[in-house]
Amino acid sequence: MRKTLLVVHIVASVALVGEVWGLVALNTAATLTDDLALAHMAYRLMPVMVFAGGIPLSLIALASGIVLGLGTHWGLIRYYWVAIKLGLLVAVVCVGMFLFDPEGMAAATEGARQAVTSSQWAQVWVLGAQVVMLLVSTALSVFKPRWRLRAR
Repeated sequence: MRKTLLVVHIVASVALVGEVWGLVALNTAATLTDDLALAHMAYRLMPVMVFAGGIPLSLIALASGIVLGLGTHWGLIRYYWVAIKLGLLVAVVCVGMFLFDPEGMAAATEGARQAVTSSQWAQVWVLGAQVVMLLVSTALSVFKPRWRLRAR
C-alpha cells in the first residue's frame, strides 16, 4: 500500500512540474509574440491546463504527501526536508491561486496589441517561481537532509 501511494505521489508531483513548465512556455510565448490571436489563445488555454492538470495534481501530491508523512518514519514535521516540501507545495498552490491571472491577460489581449507590459512578465516570473519551488522540493526528496525539527 505504501509503495502504491509513493508511486501516486511521485507521478502527481512530476506531472505537476511538467504542467507548470507548460504554463511557463505558453505564457512566455504569449508575452513575446506580436501575433495577437496567438497571445489571446495561449492565455485562454492556460485556465484549461490549470483546472485539468494543476489543481488536481497539486491536491493529489499534497494529500499523498501528507499521508506518506504521517504513515512513515519520516513523519510530517519531524525532519526539515519534509516540512520544507510541505511548505513549498502549499506555497505553489497559494501562488497559483493568488498571483497567477491568465484570465486578466486574455482580456488584455482582446483589443489592439500594446507593448509588452510588466504584468505580462510578472505572470512569467510567477510561474517560474513555481517551477523553482517544485524543483527544490524534488531535490529535497532525493537528498533527504537528516536535520531534525524535533526529537521522536
